[in-house]
Amino acid sequence: MRFIKWSLGLIALLALSSYSLLMLPAVQDRLIDKVIRKNVDNSAAQALFNDDAMRLLVCGSGSPLPHKTRARPCLAVIAGGKFYVVDTGPGSWNQLALRRIPGERIGAILYTHFHSDHIGELGEFNMQTWVAGRPAPLPVYGPAGVERLVAGYREAYALDNGYRTAHHGAALLPPERGEMLAQRLELPADGHRVPAFEDGELKVSVFAVHHEPIEPAVGYRFDYKGRSLVISGDTRRDERMIAAAQGADVLAHEAQSQHLVARMQALAAEGGRPRIAKIFGDIPSYHTSPVEAAELANAAQVPLLLLYHLTPSPPNRIAERVFMRGVKEMRPRGVAVADDGTLITLPLAGGAPKVGRFDP
Repeated sequence: MRFIKWSLGLIALLALSSYSLLMLPAVQDRLIDKVIRKNVDNSAAQALFNDDAMRLLVCGSGSPLPHKTRARPCLAVIAGGKFYVVDTGPGSWNQLALRRIPGERIGAILYTHFHSDHIGELGEFNMQTWVAGRPAPLPVYGPAGVERLVAGYREAYALDNGYRTAHHGAALLPPERGEMLAQRLELPADGHRVPAFEDGELKVSVFAVHHEPIEPAVGYRFDYKGRSLVISGDTRRDERMIAAAQGADVLAHEAQSQHLVARMQALAAEGGRPRIAKIFGDIPSYHTSPVEAAELANAAQVPLLLLYHLTPSPPNRIAERVFMRGVKEMRPRGVAVADDGTLITLPLAGGAPKVGRFDP
């Protein structure tokens, strides 16, 4: 008993001593410096740009429905020393900033369509990458309508851009480098995939998808040194996805659990929320279920199907099992459910896609 009392007393004394040390400004400053050094060190993120693989980093896996940790849709394709962002949903820049992605390495932004949950952070992406040292104006690709989007954000941020140059100087923040250049992509009448642009050995092509009444809406394919990936954008089940993804290593496809949305519609109506019930009743007509995405991936014979833009986004593993009902029967393997920070690596030397996380 005496030994137990002595031990407890010693523990209490050590705890008090530790607390007292933490109250010393010099100790606090050393701890803060340690955190700051970690936050300014982006060597781990820089390694993602090594030319040994093509990579896909999920910077937004969620939907318009609120979620504690998921940003709205955003995917970053890393190839040839740059990253190319497909959609900039609200919260997505924060996900890249938390991972200390070097903003100056941005190659372009590409939009699948102009729903608010896909465009919400264009202004932040432009400003943050400019401040980081982007060497040129930011190309912004998209179908018809991209000019209006860019013009709107340019005007919204015009005062802010001027303030920053006035404060930090034109030598650090040249105004011309803070510009955005709208690049409208024309689509053929038959909706087939056509070239969008090339950057070195990276080839990007674009194809139409069905997201009516939102029109046009598109998906993208990225090809780099023998590796390739396809991003669906928002779409109902579309057979054209099979042709676009044929021979690709990865199909990143949006996914909406229609049975969960139906339950949400019914319970919203039951709970006296008719407007919400109406919206839940409308959205199944222009989104793809996880099982339908699996069918398309099987038909295209892609090794990996990555489900993203999850509606509703599962908050835990049990909810994820409900979300994924029927997928295993359709596609027993080669399926991953995206989370913010999911990293897909396609080694240029060949081999299967590697699914991991990037949380430095």
